[in-house]
Parts: sequence; C-alpha cells; structure tokens
Amino acid sequence: MSVTKKAARKTVARKAASKPLARNGTANDTVLDQQPAAARLESGSASPHHGFYVYGVIETPAFGSFGRSSIGSFHEDVFAVHYGDVAAIVSRTPVFIFDPTRDNALAHEHVVETVMKNHTLVPMAFGTVFRTEDDIKEVLKSIYTSLKDVLRQMTGKQEFGLKVTWDRDRIIEELKREHEEIRRFHQELTRKHLQSTYFARMQLGRMIDKALTELSASYVRDIYEGLRTVCVASKDNKPIGDKMILNASFLIEKERESEFDAAVTRVARKFGERLNFRYTGPWPPYNFVNIRLKLETGKPG
Repeated sequence: MSVTKKAARKTVARKAASKPLARNGTANDTVLDQQPAAARLESGSASPHHGFYVYGVIETPAFGSFGRSSIGSFHEDVFAVHYGDVAAIVSRTPVFIFDPTRDNALAHEHVVETVMKNHTLVPMAFGTVFRTEDDIKEVLKSIYTSLKDVLRQMTGKQEFGLKVTWDRDRIIEELKREHEEIRRFHQELTRKHLQSTYFARMQLGRMIDKALTELSASYVRDIYEGLRTVCVASKDNKPIGDKMILNASFLIEKERESEFDAAVTRVARKFGERLNFRYTGPWPPYNFVNIRLKLETGKPG
C-alpha cells in the first residue's frame, strides 16, 4: 500500500472552479464578463501605474492585515478591499501579466493558506490584477449575489486533490498471466512464433488496451464508492500521463477531514501495492466554484 499526503502545496489553478456538484455532474457556472480599465495588460512589461493583485474573496465586516505577499518578488502587505460585507483579498503590485513560476505560485498559495485559516475563501484565478480599488469594488458589486450564494455553500468546506497511479508495465504483465483471453492469445503467439509480426502485435495491443481500460474503470468506481460517504461532492479531472488512472477533487466538510484521511487509507489498503495514492490539501474550492473574470488585454493606454 502506498499513500502520500502532501499538505497545501501545488501549482495554482489557472481557473476558478464551479458550484458543488455530484460526481460527473454539470455545474451551473456563474460567468462574469468584465473589462475594467485595470485589465489592460502587456506580458513582461510593467506599467508605471500601480494596481492590485487579487487572491480571492471572503465574507467579513472586519478590517485588518493578512500578512505579507512576495508575488512577483514585490514584498507587500495583504489587505482587504471591501464592498458591503464581502471583501477581496489583495496586495499592491505593478500592473502586468504574472508568469506562473514556482516562486509566484508558492507566493500566491501562501496568501491563500493564511486567509483560509480563519475565513471561507472564494479563490480567484492566478494572475488576476486590477488597476484601482474602485474597479475591484465594481466587480464585487456586479457579482455580489453570486458571491454570497457561493460563500454560503462553501462555508465550513475545503477541497482535497487525489491522484491515483499504477505501474502500467507491471499491470500488463499481470494481464498476460491472469487475463484468460489475453493469456491464451499470448501463449498461441509464442507457440507459433508470431510475437514479432505486426498484425499479431496490433491485435494483442488492442486486447491489452481494452483490458486496461476496463480494469482502470473498475478501480476508479471502487475508489469513488469508498470515498462517497465522507465527501460533499467530487469532480473528475483529466488524468496526466498513462500511469495515472484517477485525478479527482473532493469537497470535504472541515470537521470530517480525519474521516476522509481514514477512508483514503482504507481504500488504498484494499488495493495493496497495485495502486499508489497521493492527495493534497486542504485547498479553497478551486474545482467547485466558477466565477471567471474575462479581462481586456492589449497595450497600456
């Protein structure tokens, strides 16, 4: 059995995500088309005007500091820009497009983690920048109802990511020994010395691919079934590479985090050495909130 839990460190998602949904369900996106003056950006070229980097939105009547940020190597205080009882968490920055480097990603995550300790955070996409506080307040005003709804739904919840991989070559060798149809065909090829022929290899390859797909789907169903009772919602993401069979996000009630840990360990134990489990978190609900800002791009005016 192999289970790896990695605390809150990952590459920042480039998109904010959608409302809670059942596994494989379809979310009702809240999409905002905004083109504030703050959003005229030129890659790699800083504007002489200063702006505000936005990390996310919280619900709070309180004012105060949230530590410091080193995004873009600019060491600035993190503070709140309020509209009524919601607030954008920001730091001052020159107005330009931020590259998703490791340092920038970690700086973004550090602020997110700090805010999450005491607040429900609706995350904004990495690299969201506005020129003025008034632009931020105008956006908060225009999506206020949606924000309040999302904040209500996400209160007391956090996201975990789960990636499950296998040793594909090892599984293929097992299929050649244990899968009856594949074993018989492979033995026939060996007996007739047909292993090196193109059509024989193609036929065997199709049989193995079909068996891998069926086995992977069966494993994924079992994993979801084992975690279904300890999560609010889950979302499939596209697997990365041919060794990953599951790349999923789970929305968890904060007080049930230990139950989720135990459930992941229990499921992993069931599969023994056949599968490797790696999960990360807690995160704000990147994959369960979808409030997107479409920013105007172009040369500074």
